[in-house]
Amino acid sequence: MYKKELSYYLTRFFTEYLGNEAGLSTNTIKSYRDAFILYFKYLEETGICKISKLKMSSMNTDNVVRFLDWLEQSRGSSVSSRNQRLAAIKAFCSYVARKCPEESDLCQDILKIRVKKTSQKPVEYLTVDAVEYLLKMPDSHSLRGIRDLAVIALMYESGCRVQELIDLRVGNISFRSPATVTLTGKGNKIRVIPISTNAANIIKAYLKSTNICNVTHPVFFNIYGKSLSRSGVSYVLEKYANMARKQKPELYLSKLHPHILRHSKAMHLLENGVNLIYIRDFLGHSSVTTTEIYARCNPELKRKYIEQAGNLITGCVEEYSEREKESLIAWLRKNI
Repeated sequence: MYKKELSYYLTRFFTEYLGNEAGLSTNTIKSYRDAFILYFKYLEETGICKISKLKMSSMNTDNVVRFLDWLEQSRGSSVSSRNQRLAAIKAFCSYVARKCPEESDLCQDILKIRVKKTSQKPVEYLTVDAVEYLLKMPDSHSLRGIRDLAVIALMYESGCRVQELIDLRVGNISFRSPATVTLTGKGNKIRVIPISTNAANIIKAYLKSTNICNVTHPVFFNIYGKSLSRSGVSYVLEKYANMARKQKPELYLSKLHPHILRHSKAMHLLENGVNLIYIRDFLGHSSVTTTEIYARCNPELKRKYIEQAGNLITGCVEEYSEREKESLIAWLRKNI
């Protein structure tokens, strides 16, 4: 029987499986595509194999591990990026193993490659004062200023990801009381987020200035009428961050990335006593475990957890039951 090669499975992996069966988002598919482009670049640059002569045997444990090391050492990729590329390759190998049992051994060896551990960076976020001052920077009386103000206000108010902002369409915003915005997140999961009257008024004023009535039109767009790019959103934020930093340098980091507004909203909700479960749904996280990073990065919240746990202790240790001790230890492990 004719043995199908790498190009056959790779084509179907991208054109049929990822979007249709797995239901992955366009951005995830692009990320997977970039991983394979880099892998083939590595094979060719190192003389292992030319792109025109790729075979399934080109996908083997030694090549993949050396590729991952090459990403870090030659291209300066972070451990996180390295692990993302490995995830793409593993997803492909899982697909091939199901479609072609004859390649199972090769695929299983690659699936056993471990992700590289990395230290978790503390979550960066802005204080409430910093966010409030940042929102004062755009000139709301100019067309560009009201757009930029709407960008920053909506990103903070909804806690949306950059791609969710870029993908937002006019029809996704409802100004009925309460005003809401419908976001499409990772895995095409849809969530409806309420927004405050102040934020709704800013967005309404911005949309009025654009004279756009088409519900499928991007909410935020460039001079060509196309959706703002990621770099465009980053430029808007950094522009006003620089202005705010000159006036109040103590409130801001040396560089702000768009995701910091999402982190800031999550932290402010948590600091105001909102349950992690609600914050998880608000942010569109698939698991509350992801959301728990916010509970661990604030020293004041840690202090409160310790005080709450300490208040459970009354009397001597001997009078404290084993069950209560275990409960206390579990509490501390989870939140500290």
